[in-house]
Amino acid sequence: MTMHTGHIHQTPPTGEVGATPARKRGASAWLRDFSRAAFTTSLASSPSRMRLVAIAFLGLYGVIGGRLIYLGFKPEPTNLRRAAADAVAAARPDLLDRNGEILATDVKTMSVFAEPRRLIDKDEATELLTAALPQVDAKELRDRLGSKKGFVWVKREVTPHQRDEVFHLGLPGVGLLAENKRVYPNGPLGAHVLGFANIDNVGIAGIEKYIDGQGLADLHGAGFSLAPEDLQPITLSLDIKATHALRDELAKGVEHFKAKAGASVIMDVNTGEVIAMASLPDYDPNIPPDVADKNFINRLNVGVYEMGSTFKALTLAMALDSGKVNLNSRFDARSALTFGRFKIHDYHAQNRALNVTEVFTYSSNVGTARMALGQGVEKHKAFLRKMGQLTRMRTELPESAEPIVPKNWGELNTMTIAFGHGLAVAPLQAMMAVAALLNGGYLITPTFLKRSEEEARKDAPRVVKPETSEAMRYLMRRNAEIGTARKVDIPGYFVGGKTGTAEKVIGGHYAKNRLFTTFMAVVPADKPKYLFMTLMDEPQGLPETGGYATAAYNAGMVTGKIIERVGPMLDLKPRFDPPKEPFPLLAKMGYGFVNQPATGGGGH
Repeated sequence: MTMHTGHIHQTPPTGEVGATPARKRGASAWLRDFSRAAFTTSLASSPSRMRLVAIAFLGLYGVIGGRLIYLGFKPEPTNLRRAAADAVAAARPDLLDRNGEILATDVKTMSVFAEPRRLIDKDEATELLTAALPQVDAKELRDRLGSKKGFVWVKREVTPHQRDEVFHLGLPGVGLLAENKRVYPNGPLGAHVLGFANIDNVGIAGIEKYIDGQGLADLHGAGFSLAPEDLQPITLSLDIKATHALRDELAKGVEHFKAKAGASVIMDVNTGEVIAMASLPDYDPNIPPDVADKNFINRLNVGVYEMGSTFKALTLAMALDSGKVNLNSRFDARSALTFGRFKIHDYHAQNRALNVTEVFTYSSNVGTARMALGQGVEKHKAFLRKMGQLTRMRTELPESAEPIVPKNWGELNTMTIAFGHGLAVAPLQAMMAVAALLNGGYLITPTFLKRSEEEARKDAPRVVKPETSEAMRYLMRRNAEIGTARKVDIPGYFVGGKTGTAEKVIGGHYAKNRLFTTFMAVVPADKPKYLFMTLMDEPQGLPETGGYATAAYNAGMVTGKIIERVGPMLDLKPRFDPPKEPFPLLAKMGYGFVNQPATGGGGH
């Protein structure tokens, strides 16, 4: 041992605590410290142990909390999110009739979906699901479940019992989704106006399709989750009670006269509102038909037809409005009208000159053709164009038809079109023009939405003079008294009417035994409120009609029954004392006979 005079220096044993700076200690040393603090029972180490355990648990909870937050904000699979959004957002507004009765509404229904990626055993899932849902095809379902999609439908619109069955299966990856289903409480009533929505609650036809075109589909497509209560109801012009009565009488008439099809409509001539409409055969929108099936078309605005003698009202109005013709004007109807190799005959030939009233009440083809020729081809075309007969008529209903107009319109065309042959239009389109002749001269486009007279007149052009309109009301009333419309002269309603019978074109030729009949009636004729129209496709002559199948014997009779039944519903009160001066403008013009009792007779 060496002796020093200073301090004794000894080298400390290696491995002792404090032998090296703390910052240079390795991971193993730190773990030893943690273990000693965490698992020893020394009272001196308790505070350290508690701090470390608390830090560990805080870290663990932090990881769990962060994961939960991530999952909460993580978007759902694209297909699942889109399907769920479509189902929830496909709500539609209620459709109401003019009196507030529900015509169409949404109800909640459940649908079954699957997420194929989450299914554990797809064969077992297929077996269990098809047992609970017998209508589902097992092979198709297995193919869907075997796909790589994130979302597939299993079955839409299940019953409450099926919903419970699927719920109790408890299959991972299979769920239930609430959807909106469109229902129509009145079945086929107003079907061609309402249209229908498909299983995705998208409007396919009628007003339902119109609503989507007004922005509802865009809102759904933009992802807005609209509930039915978020949407204001839409009030239609239809009166559901009047529609029921009209359809019932029409169905009886189609069956009685063995017609191929039929249609009927009531329009308010002052507002253009369609109050009731039916086209048979029709369908129940709760069970929509194949849209390509032409048997179920709306014959009033999709079909185009030659309207027969109802077009004579337009021809006479054109002549009267020109100022060249008045009610006393006479036209030669002594014989058939010859044009080249064509001859125009009168069905009820009188073989003499006829005044304007007689041309109308005897429904003279010859007199009407001569009247149109007197105006000329170009003026005739211009008048029909002004009356909306040469272009497609647009209403809220997406379905409409283009008129069939002659390519080369000459004098012969003018003569035949004058009495309703050679120009095919939609019946509702012709009705619009006749309504303008009766309401004072305003051409008002028909509407299926409720509106006021002021709203209707806002954009309605005047197409004929007021005195021309009154003359047409007089002619239609006189026709119901002594002419072809006598079968619709319902006591107390002061009805005016006009028949129309056209031979159908079959194979490019007119078929005399296949008729298209039309009847229009205005009620009341002195102060018009409603225009009624009934048409029948190929009605048959019956023993009680003497074998006749012309309009007066079928469409006219059905229209009369509709007026009798619907009149009280529309607040048309019978007046058994006729008005003393129903046509004051004509009386002031010197036509004193217009307010005299009718005499004489007309045709059928």
